[in-house]
Amino acid sequence: MGRISVELIPRSEDGLRDDLQIVKKNAPGVELINIPDLLRFDMRSWQGAAIAQEYFPAVMPHIRAIDVDLSQPLSMRPELRQSGITEVLVIEGDPPQDMSHKFYPTVTTDVISKFHQEMPEVKVYAGIDQYRGSMRQELYRIQRKLQAGAVGFFTQPFFDIRFMEMYADMLEGQNVYWGVSPVMSERSQSYWELKNNVIFPKGFQPTLEWSIEFSKKALKFAEERDANLYLMPIKSNLEAYLQGVLG
Repeated sequence: MGRISVELIPRSEDGLRDDLQIVKKNAPGVELINIPDLLRFDMRSWQGAAIAQEYFPAVMPHIRAIDVDLSQPLSMRPELRQSGITEVLVIEGDPPQDMSHKFYPTVTTDVISKFHQEMPEVKVYAGIDQYRGSMRQELYRIQRKLQAGAVGFFTQPFFDIRFMEMYADMLEGQNVYWGVSPVMSERSQSYWELKNNVIFPKGFQPTLEWSIEFSKKALKFAEERDANLYLMPIKSNLEAYLQGVLG
């Protein structure tokens, strides 16, 4: 199959290093580390990715489009080049809760194009949100991102193999990282349902056991299609989850 990626949140340098060691020890099949850019933490994604490079050669920081001022050079360009980072994931990004943080009406396709202009050596990936509208609407967004220069896509987490199969038909021939994430509580389930419009399948349970079993099915799904898998172990026991899925 393709690559297996794990998303690690850069809450602090020590915490990130601990998580990287857990992945290194418990998930030998992982080749790529994704680092999201979360404004509530001091460390930016490209700074966390530079740390992750000490453990894994392939790293991918997330770049929030709404943080990019199109009238100025990419602010993270010096640090990306200094670290030798050659892959990024451009996402739209949510407006900050702290309005002292400046943001812009920039869309992902503009940032993808800007990377091609200013950092042509960098491969730019884009997101797929299979819950924000119809498949036809999302396909249009995907086509726009391909035209802007995206080389591949990372999906939002799936929780139903049947839904994955529908998207696999639509995305045939594309370089896709199929996302999965454990849901560990009824509160988390409600968050996915209310904020992200997820409809969980019959028999779903917000437990580590259910999440591990579904992630193993998603791994088989990716293996059968020579595709990539994107693990997002949010608010779960990282070691137990990785051992359960990849052990």
